[in-house]
Amino acid sequence: MPRLIDNAAEGPTIGLNDLVEWCETSGFDPGCEEGLAEAASMLGALGRNRHFLSDLAIAELKTRCAAQRRDNPYSAQVMLLAPPGPYILRAAFWPSERDHVVRMGGTAPFLYHVPHDHAFDFLTVGYLGPGYGSDYYEHDGDLIGLPGEPVDLRFVERTCLSEGKMLLYRAHRDVHAQLPAETLSVSLNILATAPDQGWRRQYRFDTQRNVVAACMTISSAQMLLELAVGCGDGNALDLAHAFAAGHPHDAMRLTAWQAIGDCGAVDPVRHLESGMASSSPLIRGISAARLDLLRNGEGSACTPAL
Repeated sequence: MPRLIDNAAEGPTIGLNDLVEWCETSGFDPGCEEGLAEAASMLGALGRNRHFLSDLAIAELKTRCAAQRRDNPYSAQVMLLAPPGPYILRAAFWPSERDHVVRMGGTAPFLYHVPHDHAFDFLTVGYLGPGYGSDYYEHDGDLIGLPGEPVDLRFVERTCLSEGKMLLYRAHRDVHAQLPAETLSVSLNILATAPDQGWRRQYRFDTQRNVVAACMTISSAQMLLELAVGCGDGNALDLAHAFAAGHPHDAMRLTAWQAIGDCGAVDPVRHLESGMASSSPLIRGISAARLDLLRNGEGSACTPAL
């Protein structure tokens, strides 16, 4: 369960610029749980400001959302509150099932009904509306990340991120299956932007079987490597071998190893057997799973993606 942070309904109110100035001058460290917790009183004070978000939205509309188009890496669900730096300030919108965007596009873009964790700690407060609901689970955070990997998921409770409620989500420990808000709701978030953020892995879980269902993230570098190897370039294959053997991130090592196996340049079974000796837990795990399927006559030597 995310950490519940005390946040008084009554108290000082600040503007967005006040929060940005505090983040940049106070020694604020958004890269750890306790550092984020120190921002709680400031985020709570901004959350009690009932007009700053509408003022910002109007200002953006007057410029045809120039700042959002320039700086915002997220979908239309998210409005950046300040240009990204060592931290991100954002507002997230949570529609109800009756809202037009859900009726036209469904719930998938909002991850409703999808049990998942997060690859970073973040602090959030309910700003407007009844808030999204969540079935909350937690686990000890020790995962390799293999599909079907057992996880000791412990159900905690079902609750909503109502106005003024503040939570600190812990990376790879807190899991929730979000439920649509009863009416359109908004939350405010603050989180760190780490240099290795693109390599951090977020997972979807099967809460019926208590296992990892899939990895939900892939970096642009992984996709580029797959494309290069798939085009048959010898230099790309050499690079894939180097990455599979020693890239600092397991996700890229697995991508490179899978690309080698899928290009047709190696014997598939021998490739899986060699994967069993890899120093990468992901490669070893995928190799073992695929070899078991082969030996039981239940699959091919093609490696599954994470």
